[in-house]
Amino acid sequence: MLDIPSRVRVHVETLLAAQNYMGVCDAIEQYAPVGKPDAMNAPHVPKVAGIDSTVPAPAHTVAPTASGTGSGTGSSSAASSTGPGAVLQDRLAGWVSDLTTLHELTERLVRTATLNDALQELLRAGAALVGARRGLVVMEPGDGLGPDTTIGLGLARADLGHIETVPRSSMSYGRILDGLPGGEGEISQPDLLSEDGLDPRHREVAARLGYAASYALPLSTKAAGRLGAAVWLYDEPAEPVERQRHLVGLYVRYATEHLARLLELDRTRVCMKTISQELLPPRLPRVPGVQLAARHRTGPRGGGDWYDALPLPDAALGLAVGSVTGSGPSAVAAMGRLRASLRAYAVMEGEDPVAVLSDLELLLRLTEPARSATALFAYCEPALRKITLAGAGHSPPLVVGARRTEFVETSLSAPLGMLACWEAPSVELTAEPGETVLLYTDGLLHRTGDPMDRAFARLHAAAASVPRALREDSGALADHVLRSVLPDGLDEADSAEDVVLLAARFE
Repeated sequence: MLDIPSRVRVHVETLLAAQNYMGVCDAIEQYAPVGKPDAMNAPHVPKVAGIDSTVPAPAHTVAPTASGTGSGTGSSSAASSTGPGAVLQDRLAGWVSDLTTLHELTERLVRTATLNDALQELLRAGAALVGARRGLVVMEPGDGLGPDTTIGLGLARADLGHIETVPRSSMSYGRILDGLPGGEGEISQPDLLSEDGLDPRHREVAARLGYAASYALPLSTKAAGRLGAAVWLYDEPAEPVERQRHLVGLYVRYATEHLARLLELDRTRVCMKTISQELLPPRLPRVPGVQLAARHRTGPRGGGDWYDALPLPDAALGLAVGSVTGSGPSAVAAMGRLRASLRAYAVMEGEDPVAVLSDLELLLRLTEPARSATALFAYCEPALRKITLAGAGHSPPLVVGARRTEFVETSLSAPLGMLACWEAPSVELTAEPGETVLLYTDGLLHRTGDPMDRAFARLHAAAASVPRALREDSGALADHVLRSVLPDGLDEADSAEDVVLLAARFE
């Protein structure tokens, strides 16, 4: 059995308890440059490019071992202060400090929910770990499915534009992304301006932007492949020391896995949004006497809110809005089927909105008995400015004009699929010249976060406050109402609620 002093055993047991609590045993074993204790026991991390690293230095340091031999009490005391126990204690303290720093940085990273936020956090944390002040990350997934983007830290958009004028093969991120020789791993350029063979344009841009060195790492995983590259820029000739390289390498490996998950989520969101948009009208029809505008916002999972406008026989116009219960791909598919069916029924019997919704209810009950939906269909005669409409569990339209802003009084009825046989009386109204009829889905009200009575009041106030100049344009009126009901970007933010707003202004 090895004769290990009790003092050493105590520190080892303390570290084991700490590392089990942190769950980073493997990282401790990986980070152990056994042959270089002096570098690990330096009182401070070397200053890089005039910036002190934020990685905490070890709390304990070891005094240099005295040369020669001594005798008596003094030599015994020196031996005890520089013995193996003190060396191990100092080394382990440094490891725990590094692991604590990595734990804090990865905790901040994992709290990011979007790809853009994660890239920004990657740049900030990496700059702190390598002692740099600026940097950029270039996202360019190897599968070619995107998204391709470049984000800078401490670099304005114009600065990124200057960097993009440098030949790609001369940039470290270009060598990594294009698989050029030397681009398989980290690329350190400690003194760019004195580097032999540096592209003249690169030298010019570096001098203009004021950076003299760079350090780049690839962003790649075994499962996702190459995602991009991160580059940190130094104001002075410098490069990260071994300890900094190891820490940033560990961090980037974890960050890349997180980026890969967010990338798949971002692609799914884009795909669902595209499918939802493709199932809605690609353009609104041009009908004499009516000016149409529509606004649609969908959540990240995709929802079942929809709208439609289609010309009908006898110069009539059919307007419809609706919402299918649920979210995700199944709700989007059901929305597409419901909208297509309503179009067919509207062409055949659009002059009777009650018959259109009755047929739609029967179809929904027979083909999708576990699903319900709300809908509103309006048969418009533009020449007479006459509207006949019926609703199934849907919010009432809102008439906006110079003399009035009021909700249309529709009959109370259940949503489609909730009753064995749906039927409710229709309502007729006549719009004045210049008045706009707003059709919308409940998502517009739910996104406010207010109770329904307050949400209706907010919608009414937003419509009543439309400036007179905007009332002449249905699109401008719809935008004003949308921004007033959902201010501060709430209409564009991720939400489980879809929003549909269809505006019809009668001449």
